[in-house]
Formats: sequence, C-alpha cells, structure tokens
Amino acid sequence: MRLTAFFSATALALTLGGCANMDQTQKDTAKGAGIGAGAGAVLGAIVGGSRESAAKGAAIGAVGGIIAGNVWSHKMQRQKQQMEAATAGTGVTVSQTADNRLKLEIPSDISFATGSYAIQPNFRSVLDQFAHSLQENPDTRITIIGHTDSSGGDAINNPLSVNRASSTRDYLSSRGVSIGRMSIDGRGAREPIAGNETPEGRARNRRVEIFVAESQR
Repeated sequence: MRLTAFFSATALALTLGGCANMDQTQKDTAKGAGIGAGAGAVLGAIVGGSRESAAKGAAIGAVGGIIAGNVWSHKMQRQKQQMEAATAGTGVTVSQTADNRLKLEIPSDISFATGSYAIQPNFRSVLDQFAHSLQENPDTRITIIGHTDSSGGDAINNPLSVNRASSTRDYLSSRGVSIGRMSIDGRGAREPIAGNETPEGRARNRRVEIFVAESQR
C-alpha cells in the first residue's frame, strides 16, 4: 500500500504538472502537492501502520509539497514577462532555469566591446529597464556572472570576466538597486556556450549572465 500511495500521488502530480492550460506556477504547485502527498502517505503508513495514518500523512505532505513546489511564483512569471517585453529585439535572452531562477543572457554585441568592461550604450538601456523591474520586486536576489572567449589566456580573461560582472552590478546600483542584493562572479573562458574556433562562437562566449531568485524566507 505504501508504494501504491506514493506512486499514485506522484503520477497524478506529473499528469497535472503537464497540463497545457496551466502556467508555470500552477504546474510547480501541482507537482509539489502530489509528490509531497505521496511521500506523506508512505511516512504515515510507516509510522501509523494504517490507511488512516497514510491519509493524514498524504494531506500534510500535500501542503508541504505545495509550499516547496510553488517556487516559481506569479511575481517571477510577471517579472519574466516584463523583461521579455523590455528586451524584445535586443538579442537578450530571458528564460526560466531548471532551479526556478530568472536568467538574462546578454550577448557581447550589446554589452561590452572586446577586451573591455565599459558598459556600452545599448546595454545601459537594458539595465535601466531591468533596474526598474528589480525595484518593483524587492524580495529577489541577483547573481551576475561575467564570461569571456578563450582569447588572451586566463591571466587576462579571469579578471576581465569579474570586472564585467562588477561593472554591471555597479550600474544597477547607480539606478537604485541595493548592492546588498547582488553578488558577482567571473568565469573567464571556462564555461563556453559555443566553439571558440570562429568569430561567431567567440562572440557568443563573451557575455554576461544575470540570475534573479526569490528570497527563501
């Protein structure tokens, strides 16, 4: 019975989580509730040894699963839509990550010139819109990661990538975003998303990634 309860609830969660007419928040909530219910049913049966204990465990687990599953909130979905509208046509990619963070990927043609960490004018307009969105969503934390292509070697690329992230953070701070909400990192050329053998590939690798996550309280 224990395994039956778990797999039945989990199967229901995955079915609900795949419904086409649900938004991402509803899908996460359904999955979390079902998986939590299944785990609660198993635990209740183990502890209480009865169907009544399993039912109580399932109910408690479902509530906990809803809380855990509802990580991608309506606020995050709205912020994603705001940034998609604000960056339309700029080449900036806005997406939801597997761990429910908002990700902005800013390519080199609008962010930084080769070998530089000075913010270009086109990047400023994107960051202005982003700063406005962040001010409307104060309960989020921001991680900014700079990347380079493989030209120049680690001695140049590693500090350059950090400086690019730092410049982005400082610009957002100048637009009213609390610096305490932001952390930075530089990955140099260690995490390419394209081959460095061509100019096009190197241009894709020279980028800044910005991640936004809701604070877990």
